[in-house]
Amino acid sequence: MQRSVRPSNIKGTIKAPASKSMMQRCVAAALLSDGYSILRNPSFCDDSMAALDIARGLGAGINIKNDEVLIKGGFRPTEDHVNCHESGLCIRMFTPIASLHDSEMTMNGSGSLLTRPMGMIEDALIQLGVECKTNKGLLPVTVKGPLRGGTAKIGGSISSQFVTGLLMSLPLVERKSRLMVDDLRSKPYIDMTLQVLSDVGIEVENVDYRVFNIPGNQKYHARDHIVEGDWSGASFPLVAAALSGQVKVVMLQEKSAQSDKAIVEVLRKTGAKVTIKEDSVEVKKSGLKAFEFDATECPDLVPPLVALAAHCIGITAIKGAQRLQHKESDRALALREEFGKLGVDIRVDGDEMIIRGGQVQGGKVDSHKDHRIAMAAAVTAVAAQSEVIIDGAQCVAKSYPEFFDDLNKIMVSSL
Repeated sequence: MQRSVRPSNIKGTIKAPASKSMMQRCVAAALLSDGYSILRNPSFCDDSMAALDIARGLGAGINIKNDEVLIKGGFRPTEDHVNCHESGLCIRMFTPIASLHDSEMTMNGSGSLLTRPMGMIEDALIQLGVECKTNKGLLPVTVKGPLRGGTAKIGGSISSQFVTGLLMSLPLVERKSRLMVDDLRSKPYIDMTLQVLSDVGIEVENVDYRVFNIPGNQKYHARDHIVEGDWSGASFPLVAAALSGQVKVVMLQEKSAQSDKAIVEVLRKTGAKVTIKEDSVEVKKSGLKAFEFDATECPDLVPPLVALAAHCIGITAIKGAQRLQHKESDRALALREEFGKLGVDIRVDGDEMIIRGGQVQGGKVDSHKDHRIAMAAAVTAVAAQSEVIIDGAQCVAKSYPEFFDDLNKIMVSSL
């Protein structure tokens, strides 16, 4: 699908999309709980729907309504093949959960997920008593449990998602467990996991994100979950406002554990006026200064930050480029290539992206089948010299299906 976005004034109020990261964690918790859980303000993006399909295949009963999802918990796998589609969190979180079972199960995916590294899954699960095999470090992953617990040493430099999977599965084994994690990145995502676990009665001791002590024989308790708004998705309309007007985004929690709420810090660095309330954020354009920011703990912010930096006068430096390689695309290279088509000079130097901001031309770009690349191109277009045409724009459904509808709501007049 092709979408075009014209330069426009931005004004209005929209609701933040529900957090797919929190939704997927809540789905896993509901699967592992006895009884009925209700997920309110659910996300129905592609990744969230993948999580629901997986939970169904692993034994959960699921009833989807417009504004809530009812899940009857119970880990009783009915399938021996699980398709995680293109969700990195699903494959890395549900594989340890699947390994609780004593029969062989194959975990697979599609698209870009087939090229993303899975070796850390194999190494850690073998340490914890699971028969596990990957395809030379890639999908598919075959596991045969049961997961036995104990001590495992794992690396956390590529992704924290597998740590989340182990934190959710190990409380259910008989033995107490200890995870020793080296160089853990994206620590706020672990905070989100620990928050969900605490909500359902699971205890985990976190020792400076290097060691996690997990008592065994614990029990998940079903409960109602309100899925909070997604700071990552909301960062795109907030950037649009900083570039070309004013917008208020509701359903964003000021005290959220989500790392991407750091967008507020960056917008203020550029000179934008930001007003935060308990459940909303309002941004108004007021200057566009270049900035420096370390996105190592929040790599999903890099695409909207590049869209912002493209219009900031001067040189912007964003650290964390090495965290972008194993996403839906190699995002650092994709951003350099596609924004280059719009006249924006981006250089990648090791772990740093250097963006020379100023004027953004119109033109035609490709999404690389990456939802965040498509949204970044659309957002930067609101203050470009002419319209930007985006090939493959349908990929926004992975995380934010309503993105273009919401963007149209706040584009009130052409520049």
